[in-house]
Order: sequence, then C-alpha cells, then structure tokens
Amino acid sequence: MRIEPSRPAVPERRPELDALRALVVVGLVFFHASLVFDSRDDFYVKNAETTEITFIIAALCVIWAMPLLFLIAGLGSWHSMRRRGPGGFAAERLLRLGVPLVFATATMMPVPQWLRLRADPAYHESYLAFLPKFYAVRLEPSDFPFVLEGTYFETGHLWFVVLLLTFSLLLAPLVRYVPRERARRVRARLAGIARPRCGLLLLGLPVAVICSFAGLEEAFGGWSRWAYLVFFLYGFVLVTDPAFRAAMRRDRIPAAVTGAVLMAAGVPGFIVAGDVPGADPFTDLTPLTIGVRAMYGLAGWCWLVAILGALDRPRSPSAQGRPPRRLYAYLATAVLPLYVLHQPIVVAVAYFVVGWQAPILVEYLVIVALSLVLTVAAYDVLVRRTRVTRFLFGMREPTAR
Repeated sequence: MRIEPSRPAVPERRPELDALRALVVVGLVFFHASLVFDSRDDFYVKNAETTEITFIIAALCVIWAMPLLFLIAGLGSWHSMRRRGPGGFAAERLLRLGVPLVFATATMMPVPQWLRLRADPAYHESYLAFLPKFYAVRLEPSDFPFVLEGTYFETGHLWFVVLLLTFSLLLAPLVRYVPRERARRVRARLAGIARPRCGLLLLGLPVAVICSFAGLEEAFGGWSRWAYLVFFLYGFVLVTDPAFRAAMRRDRIPAAVTGAVLMAAGVPGFIVAGDVPGADPFTDLTPLTIGVRAMYGLAGWCWLVAILGALDRPRSPSAQGRPPRRLYAYLATAVLPLYVLHQPIVVAVAYFVVGWQAPILVEYLVIVALSLVLTVAAYDVLVRRTRVTRFLFGMREPTAR
C-alpha cells in the first residue's frame, strides 16, 4: 500500500519539531539529575537529603515530553515510508535504532546498575566481575517488547529506543497490507472528529482509556507503553495532514487551558492516592486512580495539541530555503547519540557528587552542568568524527553537496 494523505502533504521541513526534539533530549539531563534528589523515585544514585518538590516538577514535564518524541517520530516515519516503502523503512529503522540499541546495551547500560550497587559501602565487586551478572538474561515474552530480563539486566533509558523500534517494525507490515481505501476511510473519520472546534481534543480519549485501565509504567516516563503507540500512530496519520495541522493551530488555546485544568485536578489526586499505605496510583483500579489516570492521559494529548499548534506557523518562501543555523543543525543531528549517552553520564557524575556536604540546589546544578558538558563532549569527540562510531550510534552519513 502506498502512503497517500487525504490531501497533499506539506513538503517543507518543520524546524520547530527538530528544535522540540533537541529541547526534550537536553531537558532529560535536567530531569534525570533531579531524580537523584527525589524522595519517591528509586534512581540509581540517591542523595542523602531528598525532596518531594521534584515529583511535581517532573509531572509537569513527563506529561508531554516523551509523548512528543513519539509523535514526532511518527511524523518522521511517514516521510521515511514515502521515500523508502515499507521494506526499506523497516531496514532503515533496524540500522538506525537496532544497532545503537545493541551497542549501548552491551557497552554502557551495565554502568548505572554497577554504580547502584557500589553506592552500598559493603559492596566491593569490580566492574569486570559484575558484567557476567548483568548479562545473565532469560526470555520473558509476556513483557513484550522487553523480552530479555535478568536480575541486573536492563535497557534502562533505552526503553524509548526499544519501543520506537518495535512500533516501527509493526507499522511497516501494517502499511504494506492494509487496503488503501480502508486507510483513507480511517483518516477521513478522524478528520471528521477533528473538524468542529475543540473536536481534536476528543482524540485524546483513547489515550485516557489506556492510561485508566492498562495503568501507567513509572519506568517508561510515567506512561503506558501502549499509550506511546497511540501517540506514534497519531504522528504518522494526523500531523502530516494540513487539515489536522490547522485544527491544532485553531484549538491550541482551549487545549492548553483544558490540559492545565486536568493537571491541576489530577496531580493532587495522584498524591492522595500514593499516600494510602500499600496503594499504587499507577496501577490500582480504584475509582480515584482510574479517574486521575484518565485526566493525566487526556491532559497529555491536550498539551501536545497546544504545543504543536502554538509553534506551527507558516514560513515565508525565503525562510524555507534558508540553511539552518549552525547550532540548530548540530543539535538536530546529535539528538539520538545525545539521548543514548546522557543517562550513564548523569549517573556517573551523580555518584561522585552526592557525597558532598552541600545544599541540594548546589549539588543539582553541578550534576547538570558537568553532565551536559561531558555528554556533548563525548558526542563531539567520540561519536560524530568517525564513520564507525556514527554507524554505532545510528547517525546518517552526511550527504555530499
């Protein structure tokens, strides 16, 4: 099946989406550094003094950040599928996502787990002695797509890459075998929902239902893995269509207000549910937890509509032909390698900083500053300068001009 939008897709590249991707990935350094001081999260390295304010700040970030990455990835998949076809798209995804996933899991992901153990003064095992324990895995098909599990083995923050690769490989045969007319009818039906004012917000209901009854997964950015699939498919189906882009611009303000109201009501509900002994607001099926998760899921979609609608502005022909600024072009290319590199570096920096007798804010700023510098330096010096390392981190080769 060929990919054909209901109306001709807008051909210009949308630089605001590349900028948002870079913003989210850089922001993850700030986010993961905050978990070192969070009183609720079981991060690899924990400071002796913790605070609950990081929970509220994190909630305001996770509700839109990772869903946005999946939605933008869906949009990119639409363009890639048009150029390569389903088979070529699947092969390209295996190279650009599968190779860095395997390489980083084999070389970097043992480090945070080992440092977690080293935080215990009674633990003295060397890194080399720990490695065989990390690689001791078993098959667990019920946790698809995370089918490899072990006492110490994990994909860590690479869960995003695992899910994105899985969604891409599921999408390729779907596009290949679903009849073209059926795909057009689905798109037309969704367009009909979005046509009335604020109708686009109703497309958040599937996300709300998944969050309510499938639950949320704290290890995956506070969302259900299957909610991310909806965001990915929305990016593939909706965002490239000018009608949906127009609806996002039109509904951006009511979407922002609705999202803010839902968050204002939902976050206190999460806190109340979490304070009940033995309760888990992420998975319990009580009326309160189901309700607050529904508000969370719908708020996430509303905020995506608000963000994308606010930033989507027509560009003049002269601006469309203008080459990107140097920093923008640098970050747009570096997004995936920076994502892969950042968390092991944050954990390693935090491991040495948490022993300081300093205020939380000072330690946090030091961890953030050092982690940002080291992550960018590792990318610039160790990744982008050779063809082999670019391949291992999923970077495309620069095209000749």
